[in-house]
Amino acid sequence: MLKIEESYKKRAIRFLELWNHSGWTLKIYGITYQGEFPRSNIIERAKILACECLPNPAITENRYGVGFIGVHDGRGASFIFIDWWSDENELNHQVYVASHDNPEAFTYVTPTGLIACVWDLRVLCFEREAWIQTVLANSNGPNVQEYLNLQLNEDA
Repeated sequence: MLKIEESYKKRAIRFLELWNHSGWTLKIYGITYQGEFPRSNIIERAKILACECLPNPAITENRYGVGFIGVHDGRGASFIFIDWWSDENELNHQVYVASHDNPEAFTYVTPTGLIACVWDLRVLCFEREAWIQTVLANSNGPNVQEYLNLQLNEDA
């Protein structure tokens, strides 16, 4: 039988910034179990992990130098996901997790099969729709700047 430890509660999902690094422009989102914004040390750790995992160069024939980072200051742990667009309609996805007891020790967990929780999925769904609207189905042609301008801010 499925046991629910805590009833579903909306969490703040906030666009934090457009972050530029080594040719990349990434939207950074914060998701929090409590409060409005994740702790700053987790946001900084997300940027360090992004520097380590993002391909170089950022822009190639099949990679566009854009994507997003999710920083989820969760109930039992902290989660970071780093995503970037390639091959026209492909999303590359990396996931890292750290316990609250050791918040600086993020472990790469993508090979375990972990993708996202329901709050992280809200960001992924929003970004999918933004990519379709501004790049794949844009009647004026692909517009990466328009994609970057679409940002999620809600309690979900």
